[in-house]
Amino acid sequence: MSVGITMTSPSEAAAPTNTRMLSIARKQRLQDALFHRITQLFSLLVLVALMGIIVSLFINALPVLQKFGARFIWYVEWDIINEEFGAAIAIVGTMASAGIALLIAVPLAFGIALFLTETCPPWLRRPLGTAIELLAAVPSIIYGMFGLFVFAPLFADYFQVPVQKLMSGMPLIGFLFGGSTNGMGILAAGIVLAFMVLPFVAAVMRDVFEIVPPILRESAYGLGCTTWEVVRRVVLPYTQKGVIGGVMLGLGRALGETMAVTFVIGNANRMPTSLFSPGTSIASTLANEFGEAADFHISALFALGFLLFVITFIVLALAKWMIVRGEKAKGL
Repeated sequence: MSVGITMTSPSEAAAPTNTRMLSIARKQRLQDALFHRITQLFSLLVLVALMGIIVSLFINALPVLQKFGARFIWYVEWDIINEEFGAAIAIVGTMASAGIALLIAVPLAFGIALFLTETCPPWLRRPLGTAIELLAAVPSIIYGMFGLFVFAPLFADYFQVPVQKLMSGMPLIGFLFGGSTNGMGILAAGIVLAFMVLPFVAAVMRDVFEIVPPILRESAYGLGCTTWEVVRRVVLPYTQKGVIGGVMLGLGRALGETMAVTFVIGNANRMPTSLFSPGTSIASTLANEFGEAADFHISALFALGFLLFVITFIVLALAKWMIVRGEKAKGL
């Protein structure tokens, strides 16, 4: 009885393996293509939503823009009865309060971030960082109530009154401290905004300072650099983009903040003449008047919202330009 032995060639044995690998490769390519399209769809949804907001704001603001044109930007009058509207007062209040907030918050956030990343004891770093981040979770209405009922009386009695007595008669800068000392005004709104944007800017700065490779810091210290020299020559150049991004995040929050500013800015539709003068901002004007607005008044409020969007876009574009210019100067 003979036994037949069937010999399989190497090419025949490899055929099922090749087929299986091709099937796996096709499946992976399909998954990659599907994942790419899904993520692309998510990105396009954000872009479509943004464009929808812009178009809706522009369409609703068109009657006011057609009547006043570019004059709407620098026109001071805001007369609801006679339907005479200008954005100059709200723009000045918005930019002044946001500028004051950044002047106060950025140096404080910079110091906090440096302390947490460079000199803070390890046992204190985590609880202190968590406490600062918790400030970002406080609702803006709470900041507004704190500003109105706690901060404003103390600010009036212990800052505005003595500072006005001291500075009001000085040449060149005395006019900045005139006006009523009731705790309200542009400066008060800027200080409350500084408390609000501080945790955002400090958290971003701390995070970007922590990504600096330890070997860079150790090399600088090994060369005999002080802590400030390490920060100025190593940390800041390495984290320039992140620092500017954190500042712009705080500025965006300050420009668009509504309730906290509404509580303490004074809500007066007149051009501020000093730091203590009451004023208004774009966001607070929208919050105060949108509920009772009708017809042409609503169009004016939409025009203010459109201007706020344009201002924010210009600020972010300037930040991007600063980053690109800095990279070119460093030869990157």
